[in-house]
Amino acid sequence: MAKVAIVTGSAGGLGKGIAQRLGRDGFRIVLNDINKDMLEETLKEFDEVGIETIAVKGDVSKRDDQFNLVEQAVKEFGQLDVFVNNAGIDAVSPFLDIDEDELSKSFAINVNGTVFGTQAAAEQFKKQQSKGKIINACSIAGHESYEMLGTYSATKHAVRSFTQTAAKELAADNIRVNAYCPGVAGTSMWDRIDKEMVKYYDNMEPGDAFKKFSEGILLGRPQEPEDVANLVSFLASDDSDYITGQSILTDGGIVFR
Repeated sequence: MAKVAIVTGSAGGLGKGIAQRLGRDGFRIVLNDINKDMLEETLKEFDEVGIETIAVKGDVSKRDDQFNLVEQAVKEFGQLDVFVNNAGIDAVSPFLDIDEDELSKSFAINVNGTVFGTQAAAEQFKKQQSKGKIINACSIAGHESYEMLGTYSATKHAVRSFTQTAAKELAADNIRVNAYCPGVAGTSMWDRIDKEMVKYYDNMEPGDAFKKFSEGILLGRPQEPEDVANLVSFLASDDSDYITGQSILTDGGIVFR
């Protein structure tokens, strides 16, 4: 029977690309997003190309929603094999302007969401007494912090830390926990970052921030969703069974660790 993968934040962007790749790999897919309209449109697209898929609306920052997500996946498909904690948001501001709302919202989604998703998936894997793969969305900002992206960078450092902790505690249960660390991708998130950067730099025009961050990529181009999906595909496969606790860079050559 085909394996089952949940991908949070998969109505668009990198999450959608990851879900599409896993679908092509033969997984049955559980889409998850807070945006109901986008979620339904993506579900329709997956159905049209023959990927066995369901969609579950939810807020990853709510623990009950994450456990319900796993429950619905198992109710429909009978099992869970891979959980991708992809959902996340950006935050752009000077360090001195970081406020309570920015910190609370960013950590609730990027960090709390990853913790709750990991807990929900791990409990199901243990119940099944089966091998499980948990794959988290980190970032180059989880290895190196960036100006104007202080809060975002801090959340991704936290994701990397929780990835290591979960890997150490869950290995005995045959559960692997890893993370993928994208760089600069031409997605709606980077469109927002670029737009916000313009507000704080007088000499910057729309498109300049994206250009600045991507011009130093050694492989000569910004990232595409497929570049990230390729790594997640590997981490979801049996070929990665001897890897756990790692936050792997897939950035075209920006950060070296």
